[in-house]
Amino acid sequence: MTSAARERARHAFLRAALVALVLTPAAALAHEETGQAAGFLAGLAHPVSGMDHVLAMIAVGLWGAVLGAPAIWVLPVAFPMVMALGGLMGLLGIPVPGVEIGIAISAIVLGAMVLAEVRPPIWLAALIVAFFAVFHGHAHGRELPEGTSALLYSFGFVVATGLLHAVGILLGVAHRWPAGRKALRAAGAGVALAGLFFLWRAVT
Repeated sequence: MTSAARERARHAFLRAALVALVLTPAAALAHEETGQAAGFLAGLAHPVSGMDHVLAMIAVGLWGAVLGAPAIWVLPVAFPMVMALGGLMGLLGIPVPGVEIGIAISAIVLGAMVLAEVRPPIWLAALIVAFFAVFHGHAHGRELPEGTSALLYSFGFVVATGLLHAVGILLGVAHRWPAGRKALRAAGAGVALAGLFFLWRAVT
């Protein structure tokens, strides 16, 4: 190889190395952003991946709508806030006994509250909802996909939970009419019966 050819090869190598140095941070950043997006989407999808979560969270919105103000917003706010705490416990590996049983019982109790149109004091209703939120949050937190952002994953499942509560509230508007009240009571019965099935599945 002539000296001119060697010089051209050296320049080509240097240019390639310079391009690689410039592109490496960009590629790393793109990978990080993809991982963050995946974490948020995984969290968003997790609550709707199990019917036990879906029914219980919709039942919170239904019960809030049945109770009216201020429960219609207190319950859907209390649940995600305490659920985030339960999610943190799951992420940290802090054990909570009987998580699957607690989730199943939440569907039974919340469905029964809608069915019977139970009207406890607002603090008691919020306490019941918050108690069950710990189990749901822990289940979400302990199933964090490997390599995803825990913060964005948690944000994702809190957002999904809020949307499911909103579905329950919108359906609960039917409580204003006699036929709607019957339909909501039937929905509460359905949630409670599904909870019994989830409980049977959890203990067998």
